[in-house]
Amino acid sequence: MTIRQLSRARAVVVVVAAGMTLAACGGSDGGGENAGGGGGEALSGPVVIDGSSTVEPLSSAAAELFMGENPEVNVTVGTSGTGGGFEKFCAGETDISDASRPIKDEETKQCQDAGVEFSELQVANDALTVVVNKENDWVDCLTVEQLKKMWAPDSKVKSWKEIDPSFPDEELSLYGPGSDSGTFDYFTDEINGEEGASRTDYEPSEDDNVIVQGVANAKGALGYFGFSYFEENADKLRAVEIDGGSGCVAPSVEAAQDGSYTPLARPLFIYLSDAGLAKTQVERFAEFYLENNDEIVEAVKFVPMTDDQRSKAQAALEDLKSKAGQ
Repeated sequence: MTIRQLSRARAVVVVVAAGMTLAACGGSDGGGENAGGGGGEALSGPVVIDGSSTVEPLSSAAAELFMGENPEVNVTVGTSGTGGGFEKFCAGETDISDASRPIKDEETKQCQDAGVEFSELQVANDALTVVVNKENDWVDCLTVEQLKKMWAPDSKVKSWKEIDPSFPDEELSLYGPGSDSGTFDYFTDEINGEEGASRTDYEPSEDDNVIVQGVANAKGALGYFGFSYFEENADKLRAVEIDGGSGCVAPSVEAAQDGSYTPLARPLFIYLSDAGLAKTQVERFAEFYLENNDEIVEAVKFVPMTDDQRSKAQAALEDLKSKAGQ
């Protein structure tokens, strides 16, 4: 199943969940804010999104649900990776950029030089998940140092036995995101101590489903990606607990929110430009994304925001709308 097919399948769940919520609240007359009609006027036009493959399922689910309410709006969601998405965003090619890490200083400058004003809106949390093959029966937990031993730029490790003498002499094959991925940036920074620092003799892909298949097909394989992709593929893979210095902790919603899953819990973002927000359909979509955030996040199995994070995201959107003269 492709990322797009997976996202559409997830979106069906979102539509059902949202419909049930609306019904429980007494329904909608179709012309209110949730419909995006602004007094009954139908919205139309494009909303262009690109960026992180990790955030893509969230934005695709929001898009499907929003287009169900606004059939004349066409929301497209691409997956160029966080870095690739920012390149398009700062060039004015997209309205919204999906990101699994905060924007870098050099990317901010690129946007500023192009006259692109923007705001960062958090839309969920994630527990970046290290996975192994189902047949791997020798490892339940890895320390940050052991992960660094595998992934450091100068690593020559080829066997699990080189990680720990108690592990078997099984070939270690590594799978992970490519260098344009925000997940790659985050993992390398937290594990290897420098963003972008990684051994290069692994199998990279911007498509998380390729990583899933790679790990699922090799007994000694290990990979990493967002928590939602593990949950979707828990029948094929096992998640490894991580010891960040205070004991082994499994990735979970609770551990990501309470801070115990260190150092691989992280926030997920969308970036919204002032030029994009000047388009009514983009403004309504961004509002819709936050207003229906709990249903969207739950349906695609990400970690929901805390109340404080939700309030900050709403305030950031209101601030950008004010700057854009909305």
